[in-house]
Amino acid sequence: MKSKFNWVALVGMTAVLTLSGCGTISTMGKLENGAAGEAGRMWDRWVEAEGDIAVATTWERKVKPGVTANDIEQVLKQVATERNMKDVGTLPLSKELEARTGVKQKLLTVYSFCTPTTARKMVDFSPHMSAYLPCRVTVVEKEDGLWLYTLNMDMMIKMGRKLPSPLKEEAKAVRDTIWEMMERASKGEI
Repeated sequence: MKSKFNWVALVGMTAVLTLSGCGTISTMGKLENGAAGEAGRMWDRWVEAEGDIAVATTWERKVKPGVTANDIEQVLKQVATERNMKDVGTLPLSKELEARTGVKQKLLTVYSFCTPTTARKMVDFSPHMSAYLPCRVTVVEKEDGLWLYTLNMDMMIKMGRKLPSPLKEEAKAVRDTIWEMMERASKGEI
């Protein structure tokens, strides 16, 4: 089944590239360096996930055994403070569902962070970027323990049109902060 899928995908991509020709070539010249490599990594994850676009566009980390939800929250907030990123809210979805149903739920909490000046500049650069605001890190309890999920920030920086300076450097700093949050929180490194 996968070989048929890959063949169909290849034919589809070839058709799109052939039909869009000059527009595609023109657009490729406006992209960040590394765009093709990042697109390839996303494509591979999309195929491996049998078409689950969320897998292709996110980062995940398995939380080390013994690290608690409270540890994760402390690390996320500590990194945000260290890197001058604003904590803009927590959405304790599992607690809300427990309150509504009276039934114990697996942990599901969404933490939101933002660097307001960078957010404004990104939206000025592309209003569609507003759909990605604020940056989120989600803690999900699964059968094998806790996991962290967030948007793949590399696709935001590497796959689009070239970002002007200093926006590019600011966006990279946000990306690095989210990466650090994921790494440290998954290990409980307070």
